[in-house]
Amino acid sequence: MAKTVKTNAARRLDQLKVPYRIAAYDVDPDDLSAEAVATKLGRPVDEVFKTLVARGDRTGPCFAVLAGPDALDLKALAAATGDRRVELVPLKEVQGLTGYVRGGVTVFGAKKPFPVYVDEGIKRHTEVTVSAGQRGLQLCLTPDDYVRAAAARVVSIARRADPPST
Repeated sequence: MAKTVKTNAARRLDQLKVPYRIAAYDVDPDDLSAEAVATKLGRPVDEVFKTLVARGDRTGPCFAVLAGPDALDLKALAAATGDRRVELVPLKEVQGLTGYVRGGVTVFGAKKPFPVYVDEGIKRHTEVTVSAGQRGLQLCLTPDDYVRAAAARVVSIARRADPPST
């Protein structure tokens, strides 16, 4: 595994004097799922939070942050943002908006400070991980520190993803 580097996201947390640690894992470009990251880090998947980019019809882009196994409830996000409708941003637009690639998206150090909405499930944990802005690196920090540093609104925007059919 390559030497751990300091990312823009980590530098942003340093500026805010937010305690964190970086956890590194080997990247499989064919499986960037939160489940794979959790397995490689030896953590419960509920503690690995993913960052999605959405766009509201009135308010524009925002970040939606939720636990790995959860699905984003677009109607709930629209209600939280004040939009009539919210859609996920197409993957081909994510890097242009955020400066980050899929599997490395984080709110910290993004190109623009879009509003951040984090699912209330984050409060169930003592520590969570989020992308450090680079595939293969996660930031580990407390939920309170994450919410404060991200200037996030804590809302109910997640629903449990349907289990796979057998």
